[in-house]
This record gives sequence, structure tokens and C-alpha cells, in this order.
Amino acid sequence: MTGKERVMATFEGREVDRVPIYCAGLSSQIASHVLGREAFVGHGMQRYRESVARWEGWLEEFEERTCRDVLEASETLDLDLVRPMYWRYSHEPIERIDENTFMYGDRDGTWWVNRFDPETELYQEIDRTPQPEPTIEDVERRVEQMEESLDAPGPTTESYPDLLAAVEYYGERRAIPGFGTGVSVPRERHWLEAMVLRPDLVRRYLIAVARRNTKTIPVMAQMGLRILFGGGDFAGKNGPLYSPRAFHECMLPALQIVSECCDENDCWHFFASDGDLWPVAEDLFGNSGVHGFYEIDRRAGMDLNRLRDEYPHLRLCGGIASETLHMGTREEVVAEVRSALEVARERGRIVVGISNQVVPGTPLENFDAMMETLHDQP
Repeated sequence: MTGKERVMATFEGREVDRVPIYCAGLSSQIASHVLGREAFVGHGMQRYRESVARWEGWLEEFEERTCRDVLEASETLDLDLVRPMYWRYSHEPIERIDENTFMYGDRDGTWWVNRFDPETELYQEIDRTPQPEPTIEDVERRVEQMEESLDAPGPTTESYPDLLAAVEYYGERRAIPGFGTGVSVPRERHWLEAMVLRPDLVRRYLIAVARRNTKTIPVMAQMGLRILFGGGDFAGKNGPLYSPRAFHECMLPALQIVSECCDENDCWHFFASDGDLWPVAEDLFGNSGVHGFYEIDRRAGMDLNRLRDEYPHLRLCGGIASETLHMGTREEVVAEVRSALEVARERGRIVVGISNQVVPGTPLENFDAMMETLHDQP
């Protein structure tokens, strides 16, 4: 079977020759190890690299190298379900303060400064224009802006050059996820306060986001992409950031809009969040109509067997924790990979892989052990 055939058959509950595999994301360190050269792959590091390219005038080369390296990394790893793109940073820097630090925005207005940390590959804001603490009034203004934006034209296939490049490169050999299903509450304090004090505003915002997604989902279907990744982090190991009641009132209606649109376009709505999601599982995995779940946080109690027991329809991606790969021994990594593969073989509708990014500093021998075990299936 090809990788795409293997993934699609797995998600449709049909027999496959082996458990399909994937990797949610790679740091530049790991991607460079895979390709044997400096790889333009990653998260914060790619945002920093793009700013360097914009500042030094080689943005086109940056885009070409990024596209090539992202596609070749999944090809080299022989993944069945690939990651076709990584995050971008489209802001033009106005000053390079030092080798790793850029300023953006307007010196006489709103500006901010980001700094790159080579060890962690993070590119984070370290300073910005002094601003008043955001309030619920700011939430209301953002809601109105989102609702007004719904009158704008929707995207076309040409809006997604990275996905088009992936479709051309992989053809029918590997499964390519699209997107356009993301729905989440911003995690800033004033948004969480609004969940308590003005849930009507948050509900309006999420429904507007969902309706915007209904313009993207048909385009993904037109490109032949049925697996649509979305969601948004809203939980930790101690559970969600807000109550099950707030989830039911605000998130559930928006998720149902997205799921219904996916049904109409013969696509699958996949939701992602780290953390313990069991307090809202009935709504998230049942009442919402969501078809799949990825970024499964094993260390937070999101167990593959329990998920399959309680939601037999749910398509799952994951089973291997980034924390185990980063902090565990080689033996612990191999044991976790074998455990996930065993559940997938016995229970079905599971693609096995690391649920979140392979973070910088992950021992190379651990990563190699994971990939060898994934490929060396009985």
C-alpha cells in the first residue's frame, strides 16, 4: 500500500498492511539530522530565519529552501501522513538590534521586539510599546471585527502555495492534511474573563471563526485534502482552562458548524489540543461531530485504549509523547512506541507517531530509536 492508501484505509476502518505513521513536527535540529544538512524546518527558528531573510533581501530563497526541506524531511522519514508546512512570520523588521534580535512595527506608534534563542529554537517577544491592560471592551471590538470580516471573499486554491507544492510533490504516495477547521478561545486573561462575564461575546466570536472556516473547507476538498487539522490548545495536565459549561455554551456550537461543513464536503474535522480533555470529552468528541483527534497528550491521561473504548468512531493520531522522547531513555522510547503500535493494530483507526513537536535538545538516539521502531513493525 502507499502511505496515502494506508492512512485512508485506517481512518475508514478497513484492513491495512501495517500501522501508518506520522510525526507532528520537527525542530530544525532534528530535521537537520534527518537530511544531513542545515534544514529550513521548525517553528520559532523558522520565524527568525524569515526575519533574517527579509532584512537581508533573500526571502525568495528562504521560501524555496523551506518548501524543499519540509517536503524532503517527511520523504526521508518515509512517513505515511506528512506535515506539508510550518509557521511563517510575515512581519517586516524595521531594525536589527543584534544578531538574534529584531524590532517590528512603527517606532512612533506600536512596535515590538523579538529575540531568538539558538538553544531552544524559540523566537519570542521581549519588549513592546507600553499598552494598557486589555479589557472585555477589547474583546467586544475584536468580535465586531471578526463578524465584519465575514463579508470578505473566501480563499482559492492559489491561496495555499505550500499545500499545492505538497500535492504536486507527493502525488498519491502520502496523505497530506489540510486545515481550515481551527476554533479556539484566545488564552489571554481578558478572553478568559469574558468566558465568565460575557460568554455571549466569546460565543459570537467562535461562531464567526467557524463561519469563516466554512469558506476554507470547500477549497481543501477541491484540492483533494480530506483530513483537515484544526483545534487549538486550551488545556494542561490538570484539565481545561475553563469549565465544561463554558465549553458547552461557547465552543460546542462553533465546532458543530465546522463539523457539518466537513460532512457536506466529505472531509474529516480533526481537533488538536494538549492536556487532559476528559472533562469536556462528551461535547468535544461526541456532541460536536468532530471526526478525529490529534496532539493526544498521553502524559495527561489521554490514553489510546480509553479513547477507543469511549469513542469508537474517533480517528486518532499520536500515542507517543514528546516528553518521553525528550526526557526518557532509549528503552522507554521503544516501549512507548511499541505500546502505541500494539493498540493501533488491535483497535484500529489509529495513526501512530509523536503527538507534538520533536523539541530541540531531544537526544538523536531517542529520535532514531522511535523511527526505527515505527518502521520495524512485526
